[in-house]
Amino acid sequence: MVCSSSIFVFAFLPIVILGNLILKPWRGAQNVWLVFASLFFYAWGEPRVVFVMIASTLVNYVFGLLVGNFRENKRISYLLLILMLLCNLSALFVFKYMNFVFGIAGIDTGEWNISLPIGISFYTFQAISYVIDVYRGDGEAQKNPLNVALYIAFFPQLVAGPIVRYRTIEEQIRTRKETAADFSAGVQRFILGLSKKLILANSFAPVADYMFGHTDGLSTASAWIGAICYTLQIYFDFSGYSDMAIGMGRMFGFHFLENFDYPYISATVTEFWRRWHISLGTWFRDYIYFPLGGSRVKKKSRLLFNLFVVWTLTGIWHGANWTFLFWGWWYFIILAVEKLTKLPKWIEHTAWKIPYTVFTMFCVILGWVLFRADSLSQAVCYIGKMLLPAGKIVDNLSVFFLKDLWILLAVGILCSTPVFKNLGKKLENTRLAVPAELTKALGYLVLFAFCVGFMVNSSYNPFIYFNF
Repeated sequence: MVCSSSIFVFAFLPIVILGNLILKPWRGAQNVWLVFASLFFYAWGEPRVVFVMIASTLVNYVFGLLVGNFRENKRISYLLLILMLLCNLSALFVFKYMNFVFGIAGIDTGEWNISLPIGISFYTFQAISYVIDVYRGDGEAQKNPLNVALYIAFFPQLVAGPIVRYRTIEEQIRTRKETAADFSAGVQRFILGLSKKLILANSFAPVADYMFGHTDGLSTASAWIGAICYTLQIYFDFSGYSDMAIGMGRMFGFHFLENFDYPYISATVTEFWRRWHISLGTWFRDYIYFPLGGSRVKKKSRLLFNLFVVWTLTGIWHGANWTFLFWGWWYFIILAVEKLTKLPKWIEHTAWKIPYTVFTMFCVILGWVLFRADSLSQAVCYIGKMLLPAGKIVDNLSVFFLKDLWILLAVGILCSTPVFKNLGKKLENTRLAVPAELTKALGYLVLFAFCVGFMVNSSYNPFIYFNF
């Protein structure tokens, strides 16, 4: 089920909210209701894959109990932790990477093609962090398997994040409080995310799809238009889903951490990765980078090794394709240069900040081309069109799209900055003829009306990160 579909917005979500309100006096019953609603949500499109998630939940529930029981015995708990990682990563390998690895090895799998369960990378990482947090003493093992199921399978963030830490919501599972203020804030955040997805991301998607589907015949201008449209599409698609997830969490009394912080205003690539997909970045930082030694190692070679491991794994996490691996290595090279030269600190108060901000966006856009391309050869061809024009620089196609899209592009670029957020804060502090809260409510109603229009008229268009 897609969170931006009419059946979700007008049927599934209201029914789940109503059931949650009816069961409010009984926390245990509420949690059971949310678990079964989440399983129904996940099984909607392909019922068979729900058993993979149930198995993952049960396996990690058992590992959580075992690690918690043997936490004082470092040797046994460590061996259990290794076994837990092997189980989770083996499942990821089978469903996500086996066909890719067999293809590299030249092994013919014939008609044996395993379908990828939606969101497996997200809920697997959540399950791993649960057991690791118990191992580290950052949380207590849940005795009730339904509580573990709620943490792993909770539908708002199940298939595309943000990746929620166990220690973040451990207490909320048992003692959260649903308030009118939280519910109102959650509805507003949900509408904002829905708007990003339906109005902006879905409007940029056809242009990006067309350009990447006709790489050979593109002019330089057309290639740049396609790259910029995809840059905006993936931001509004993914941050829109995160907004919806955070908003829905608030409706049910859960407070998830932020996942995006206007990454396209970053002055450096290091800053970009502090603002983009924050939950994934901090996951790799806390569970991979820091245990390896992070940036505090004495030898530069060790720092480079740590960065290489993290960004290789980041690329692999996104998918079984050489493009994702090289995308990870692309950021490894840039971030290694920034860390070794300490560029982020050096340019902070110099005249080079603005030019380097432009260079940062240039690197990010090229990275998204690599990310979006179906193969390395297509990525090289597309980037070649952008940087080494051999034919037309501007053609009729690019002129047509610019005439048709310039307003949408302008709105998209502005919405990817804090301009409207800052404007809203100023309006709240200004005496208006109409109270600020009423103005805000009317604004969200208008946005929702637009969303309904786009929802009715648009074709099926799932979130990009469903693939991961």
